[in-house]
Amino acid sequence: MNANAVALDARLGQRWTTPQRAKNFIIVQLVRICLVFVGISPRWWLRAFGRALGALASLILRNEHRIADENLRRVFPDLDDAKRNAIIDAMFRNLGSDIGDAAHAMTSGHFEALEITENDRRILDEARGDAHGVLVVSAHLGPWEQVAASIVMAGFPLTTIARESYDPRLTRVYDQLRGRHGVRSIYRGAPSSGIHMMRALKRGELLGAVMDLNSRVPSIDSPFLGKIARTAIGPARLALRAAARVVVVTAAPKTSGLLGVTVTAIDTRDLTHGSVGEQVLTERINDELSRRIRALPDRWVWMHPRFDDEK
Repeated sequence: MNANAVALDARLGQRWTTPQRAKNFIIVQLVRICLVFVGISPRWWLRAFGRALGALASLILRNEHRIADENLRRVFPDLDDAKRNAIIDAMFRNLGSDIGDAAHAMTSGHFEALEITENDRRILDEARGDAHGVLVVSAHLGPWEQVAASIVMAGFPLTTIARESYDPRLTRVYDQLRGRHGVRSIYRGAPSSGIHMMRALKRGELLGAVMDLNSRVPSIDSPFLGKIARTAIGPARLALRAAARVVVVTAAPKTSGLLGVTVTAIDTRDLTHGSVGEQVLTERINDELSRRIRALPDRWVWMHPRFDDEK
């Protein structure tokens, strides 16, 4: 492949060409203009606009639609074509609505926290009580940005592990938006990021990580949604090395019928730091994430190439 055909990435220390600098400058300015527009738009309109864009995306993004269909065939082999298509269409609409909701919350400063029951709060309080920190594992399931902000608004300080944008200016915009609701980030490409993650746990803090997608980080093969999939090993390694408690926190249906924050503790008392313990802990986390995705199939990102044969 011609090297010039590959977009240069500031995260890798590469330098943009003059046309790329011009293009990226325009992108950043357009993002800033869009954020101003989003900030003055009503929430209901952004949600409706997002759902409309999602419906359009379901029609025109044929490759993503194909990947979603293949994933659903793997995980739910008994579903017929009509049911799979219904889930895919609902997924795109819900994703658009959630993005509109998150954009409104991040830009306007007006945020409606998701419900966190007393039992879920108790689980978080007990996990923090060990004073070795808490690894909070989440997924791209439903309004995942609201999950992080809701935890902070409930009185639990949270720092998340994130990946930088290809353009540092967009990373700063992202920091400002998430920071409005007190969510801090450690960027895994930054110097000494691993040390900062470990220190956060050693201070007894909550450290958030999403590990339901295939990413360019050290990974192992682990069962996910009933299939073997490459899964990030870093979160399990951090937790066991710091003797931290582990909880899975995502959006899930509550007794009210609405989505809220649900917390599940993952037992690590029989595990020790090392490759065996890391493998077992990763499998336990994947089991819980898989259970939640199966229970809420129209709210997960099925168009992601999660399994190796989709690449």
